[in-house]
Amino acid sequence: MVIGILLGSIMAGAVSSRTEGREVKKAVKIEMVEPGQDLEEKFLLLAELGFDGVELPSPNPWSVAEVLAARDASGLPVHGVVCSEHWASPLNHPEESVRAKCVAAIREAISDAAAYGASSVLVVPGVVNKTMSYEDAWSLSRESIALVVPDAEQAGIDIAFENVWNNFLLSPREAADFVDSFGSERVGWYLDVGNLVAYGWPEQWIRILGPRIMKVDVKEYSRKKLDQEG
Repeated sequence: MVIGILLGSIMAGAVSSRTEGREVKKAVKIEMVEPGQDLEEKFLLLAELGFDGVELPSPNPWSVAEVLAARDASGLPVHGVVCSEHWASPLNHPEESVRAKCVAAIREAISDAAAYGASSVLVVPGVVNKTMSYEDAWSLSRESIALVVPDAEQAGIDIAFENVWNNFLLSPREAADFVDSFGSERVGWYLDVGNLVAYGWPEQWIRILGPRIMKVDVKEYSRKKLDQEG
């Protein structure tokens, strides 16, 4: 199970417009709800269970009107949107046309988030593998994301990077430098503390990233299970 947490100030004394005055709330992704129900039923169920919000993918099969109707009927906010294109079309892909497809998808997600009254778009900033180098991931991803930062700033939507075993930005100091390189308070981090356990310690990332952390994904992770079962 993955639970998204909407963070307020995550460090004592931290002062930032990213975190100041916000509460800690619990939300889930809409895909976690039993299939077969319509959207409004899913929203109503999550509200009944006591969740504070829900996160939707972009693109998705619902019209804006359907999402708003489900939100209003349940009183359950859409807190964020997940851009679904970053795996198929990484922001650091060597082909410009592929990167452009992801840039367009992030713009669509920003538009969706604004329409739903959400506050963030989750983005995987790059994917490193045998054919896409780490060095190029830094430069090409930055170049691609810089194109959408003005859209996010104009819409009042945060771009939040998630660590998802994408082999990129593997240390908290590097992650902090990457965020800071954009010079925008609309760019931050969506910290997945479960994913971090494979190669680090979440509490160390939290201390270093500080107010750059916009939201958190929480789930179980077992180093013992990894060692014994892969």
